[in-house]
Amino acid sequence: MVSRVRPPEDGTERETLAGLLDFLRATVVNKVAGLTDEQAFSRPVQPSALTPAGLVRHLTGVERFWFSIDFAGLDVPWPWTEQEPDGAFPVRHGETLAGIVAGYLAECERSRQAVRDAGLDERAKAEGNTFSLRYAYAHMIEETARHCGHLDLLRESLDGQTGA
Repeated sequence: MVSRVRPPEDGTERETLAGLLDFLRATVVNKVAGLTDEQAFSRPVQPSALTPAGLVRHLTGVERFWFSIDFAGLDVPWPWTEQEPDGAFPVRHGETLAGIVAGYLAECERSRQAVRDAGLDERAKAEGNTFSLRYAYAHMIEETARHCGHLDLLRESLDGQTGA
């Protein structure tokens, strides 16, 4: 479990957006805390192929793609394979939930560093992108919140646990 800090209700726009996203990032980690690898890699809602571990792995790639690659234009490895070019949700042989969560936390920190000195109106640096940092934050809040909802359902299906 990681501590979740409620976003400021009277902060600047940047503090509010960053706070909302950090709150959701912590929710992702807490949703899978305490699951065994067997549970985390299982597909409790048939016929869906979604797994808790796969969702966290997907969010790791999305963090890298939106903040480090597209927005900041950093030279970091592409998060997905040629077989899964759109960031599908597979997990790889030998992975563990602990490793996937550690990778997610590290990627979230890389994202924070990648945008640390950028203004909300600053434009993406990667070729062919014109979105602002404000848009990237809004998109990532939506993406992470959507997958927190998926994690809610998967976790309740696995062991009945609800809440953050």
